[in-house]
Amino acid sequence: MSRNMKGIAALAAVGAIVLAGCSTDREGTETEESMSATAAAGGSEVCIEEGATIGVALPQKTSENWVLAEELFNDGLTEAGYQPIVQFGNSGVTEQQNQIDAMVEQDAQVIVVGAIDGSQLGTQLESAKDGGATVIAYDRLVKNTEAVDAYIAFDNYQVGVLQGDALLQGLGERKGEGPYNIELIAGSADDANSIPFFEGAMSVLQPEIDSGNLVVVSGQTTFEQAATDGWQAENAQTRMDTIMSGSYSGDTELHGVLSPNDTLARAALTSVDQAGKDTPVITGQDSEVESVKSIVAGEQYSTIYKDTRELVAQTIDSVNALAACGEIPINDTEQYDNGVKIVPAYLLEPTIVTQENAAEVYANDPTLGPLTE
Repeated sequence: MSRNMKGIAALAAVGAIVLAGCSTDREGTETEESMSATAAAGGSEVCIEEGATIGVALPQKTSENWVLAEELFNDGLTEAGYQPIVQFGNSGVTEQQNQIDAMVEQDAQVIVVGAIDGSQLGTQLESAKDGGATVIAYDRLVKNTEAVDAYIAFDNYQVGVLQGDALLQGLGERKGEGPYNIELIAGSADDANSIPFFEGAMSVLQPEIDSGNLVVVSGQTTFEQAATDGWQAENAQTRMDTIMSGSYSGDTELHGVLSPNDTLARAALTSVDQAGKDTPVITGQDSEVESVKSIVAGEQYSTIYKDTRELVAQTIDSVNALAACGEIPINDTEQYDNGVKIVPAYLLEPTIVTQENAAEVYANDPTLGPLTE
């Protein structure tokens, strides 16, 4: 996925660009940018009906946020008067493909997709589009197909930037002066978010590696070397066990670990502890309960807060816009290239969380707020 660094700074300046959700007369003249966004998406020809069936295809239950999303989509879509079909593809890509096919057969007028593997859903989503459905990629980009109208997510490249910044900040705070020994963990290669997470972080860390201030002792510095199949904790821990035994024997210390999410961070911490080494500075993402407790206790250094309630609400707002013969709001038309088209996106801002600001960030979160009191 290509991601232009200049685009991040420009996001704040992007106007209220919108993506056509149905054919309707509009007053005034569209800007060139909004017209290209509409053309790129190929908006739906018909307004969705009152009480429409809305399909939501989610991936495996690999994090607390996905489980929460299921509840929020069921409750929010039902409350708004729709008929939701919310399903997890826990058995893998084939199951998710079959679920989307079934949603099409049940005349789902909008299909929201949190893809297991965003490159393997083209046939199913093209069938959905042929049937008149609007397709929204949720949290993870759908790749290599024209059959996606919009992408709603947190800014995943910026997530990586924040993680890289946090790792450097934590090393300075907790490990004294450099150079520092670090290791890199990346997400699953079949998840379209994994590369922007890694590339965003490496935009911060690579100059420090080049200068010698950071040393990746294992030598595993590429995404392919650092990737974790299926985002599975056991896969990350097995790899870290191998790294610890092969590269950190004797007095060699591991000072920091770039981890793309909390589940993998906890797996890495277990591996380091079992190797008898001091706790490294380690990043994370998703604000999982156990990791928030760990941050408050001064163990895991950071996580990323991406409020699932906010992401689901934005997605349901987009469905409501289609029901009103309106338009899906977008605020980014240039960055998310799925290999076939630039997918117009609505990007939410992630928040870095450390021990210092956890109480403030989670103050209004009913689950996480009490953990920081």
